Amino acid sequence: MAEFITPDDYDATVHREILDSLVREDRNVIEICEDRAIDEMRCYMSQAYDCDSIFSARGEQRQLVLMFALDISVYHIFCIHNPHNMSQIRIDRYERAVEWLKGIQKGQIRVDGLPSASVAEGESPSTPYLVSSNPKQHNFM
Repeated sequence: MAEFITPDDYDATVHREILDSLVREDRNVIEICEDRAIDEMRCYMSQAYDCDSIFSARGEQRQLVLMFALDISVYHIFCIHNPHNMSQIRIDRYERAVEWLKGIQKGQIRVDGLPSASVAEGESPSTPYLVSSNPKQHNFM
């Protein structure tokens, strides 16, 4: 799953020296955080988009999703080191990524170029509408 994010992708988000010092040059820690970030994104995006094709994409077609995946992954990496002394920019970028994902989940945000989720036969497509009612009232006479 970690093939979606390559080591070179981090260069636009965090300096390699900082990244290496945080994980003590252990590539496995980076891959674990990448997998966590992708799993977190799948939870929000799976109703609207085909996550298997999104996270198997390579090259330029993944730029927006990659940016938020990197923000989430780097946040998790920084949490390993010292979560109480984390840079505010890392917290802000993580929160921005989660807000973007919540917008996708609610149907408020649509991303051009991403493949829509397929609907299996017999299932109804998910909609951004929520139908509810007030609780039943008990009238006493």
